[in-house]
Amino acid sequence: MAGVDKPLSQKKKITLRYELKPGDIGYITYLHGILHAREDNWNHEFEGYVAEGLGRFAISHDSVRDRLWMAELDGKIVGCVAVVGNMDTEAQLRWFLVHPSLRGHGLGTKLLNKAMQFCKDCGYTNVILWTTSNLEAAAHLYTKSGFIKTETKTNEIWGHKITQEKYERSLELMD
Repeated sequence: MAGVDKPLSQKKKITLRYELKPGDIGYITYLHGILHAREDNWNHEFEGYVAEGLGRFAISHDSVRDRLWMAELDGKIVGCVAVVGNMDTEAQLRWFLVHPSLRGHGLGTKLLNKAMQFCKDCGYTNVILWTTSNLEAAAHLYTKSGFIKTETKTNEIWGHKITQEKYERSLELMD
């Protein structure tokens, strides 16, 4: 079936899919808003930031060069990651999230690997992402995957003083 990948684990029956369905954009926005409010104390402005970007993606993404994967367990989205083309040779990873109940079991690595392989298959030679300094587990996953921190900036956003970090990875040597 187009838009659906094989289950990640027979034990938990987590599947990945990339075909957007009604409700996906809203649910991913909700997950980001509620989880980051709970874990990081970010306010409603963060949810608006996510909603704005996901809304643009839903309306105008290029299905050949952009992709949003959703990890599902029992029909509910429990993780996601997107690749958004910035230009012919550069893509950006966005909206990377794994539900807390499934962290530490390899789902984040599988989502990241799926996104990186897609970037390579599309001919992107550089991938960037923005995260925040408090998301240490995510930063560890990025550096383990070959990303290098290239920029930091601190702003008053989402109800806090937050340090944003830019990571980059060249795909020219990726197998």
